[in-house]
Formats: sequence, structure tokens, C-alpha cells
Amino acid sequence: MTDTALPKSGPGFLTRNWRRLALIRESGVGTVGLSIIVFWCLMALLAPLIAPYPPNAQYVPFQVPGVTAPDGGTFWLGTDHLGRDILSRLMWGARTVLFYAPLATFCAYAVGIVMGLAAGYKRGWIDDVLSRVADIILSFPVLVLYVVVITTFGASGINIIIAVTFASAPGIMRIVRGLVLDLRTRDYVAAAQTRGESAWYIMFVEILPNARGPLIVDGCLRLGYVIITIGVLGFLGLGLPPPDPDWGGMVNETRGMAMAFPHMTIFPCIAISSLVLGFNLLADGLREISLRD
Repeated sequence: MTDTALPKSGPGFLTRNWRRLALIRESGVGTVGLSIIVFWCLMALLAPLIAPYPPNAQYVPFQVPGVTAPDGGTFWLGTDHLGRDILSRLMWGARTVLFYAPLATFCAYAVGIVMGLAAGYKRGWIDDVLSRVADIILSFPVLVLYVVVITTFGASGINIIIAVTFASAPGIMRIVRGLVLDLRTRDYVAAAQTRGESAWYIMFVEILPNARGPLIVDGCLRLGYVIITIGVLGFLGLGLPPPDPDWGGMVNETRGMAMAFPHMTIFPCIAISSLVLGFNLLADGLREISLRD
């Protein structure tokens, strides 16, 4: 029996995953991406300890980067139109992004994986119904779906998660379905069926672990898309309600003053772009490693 016919779940499953994670250091792009992600994670975790000022405290407005603060400190990235320290708001805003983006992506994958497994393994009318529902949702522009959901239910963290799940789950479902259609014909699936294992056991224990490679790479890329989505919703005024720091909201609040005080919009844009770049580079690194295996 060839290696491709052997199930990749079991005792060696976690060992192989940890080995691949350790191999990320051998990928230059993957290492850079992971470093960017770790940087922003540390900024988010340590924001209460290392942020120079409270995120909503108002001092002197329209200060350029490097200006000395009234208390003797330094506004390293300047202040916004309300006199709030931009560096502190970026740090606290990272907590918002790195909480809601992974949570929304996880929820989308939880729904999409279940739908994809059921459609690909069960086939028949289940596949037809789920595929048609996915096609209908995917036929609408994604941003329009986000705006419709948020404007209907209101701007909040929970509704952002619902909007991302509703718009992203069908795409994930189609990826999982395609993988399952191939994996369901493998020998280890037939062996599990011969043992009398239930369909859900076969889908989640035998098939899903073997589809993890493409899903992990897609998950990193999709996380970047969700971060952009949260930023766009904040820019449109549909993100988290103020005054909580939100990178997209920071751009929205100061966009009319960008020509006179560009630092107020440039730094939040750099934050969004760098975090998205980090997840994209990490996805490229994981793809390199999977190709080596």
C-alpha cells in the first residue's frame, strides 16, 4: 500500500503537524510572515502594559510624530484630530483585529467544513441543496453581503462575525467538498466503512485530517481577507462602535484631513497592510513546506 493510501490521522498526526510548524523557519517568506504576526500579537497582548497612553485619552490634537507630550512623554506617531495618541490606539486596535478576525474565520470554517463534508461525502440531494445555496450566496458581491448584514442587524462585534461567516462559509464549503470528493475514494475510507464506522466518524476522523494542508493555507489567506474586511467595514462606519480603537475606523475618522495631516491615516493603513502581508507570507511558507513533503 502506498503512502497516499494510508490515513494521516492517528498518533503521528500531531507529530507531523508540529514538525511542519518547526520547519517554517526554513522558509524565508514564512519566517518573515510569522514574525510580523507575532509582532502584532505581542502588541495586542502587551497593550495595557506598554501603550504610552490610554487609547481614548485626549491631549493636544494634530500633533506630528515625535512631538513631546505635555507630561514629558513623546507622541511617537503623533495624535489625531481629538488629541488621542495614535501609537496607543494602534496597539489597542490590534487587540480588536486579532480577536474578531480569527474568531470570525473560525466560525466560517466550522460552518463551511460541516457543509463541505456532508456535500462531498453524502452526495445526492444533500450535495445538490448545499451546492445551490452556496452558489446563490457566492453570486452576490461579498462586500454587499457584509453591508447588508451589518446594516440590518447593527454594527457590533457579534454581527461582524455573523456577516463574515455568512459570506465566507459557502466558499470554504466548495473547497472542502472538492477535497472530500477525492479523499472519499481512498483505501482507508473503504477500510473504515468495512469496519462499520459511522459516516460522521469517517468524515471527521478519516477524511478531514487528510484535507488539512490546503485548508490551513487557505485559512491563513482568508484571515488576511477578513482583516481587510474588518478594516473596510470600519472605514465605512460599519465596524465596531466608537470610541473603541478600530484601525479602519481610525482611517475613516481622519480621511478628510489626510492631505494636511497624513500621519493620521497612513499609520493605521500600514498596520492593516502589514498584518495582512504577514498572513499572506505565512501562507506562502506553509505552501512551500507542503510541496516539500
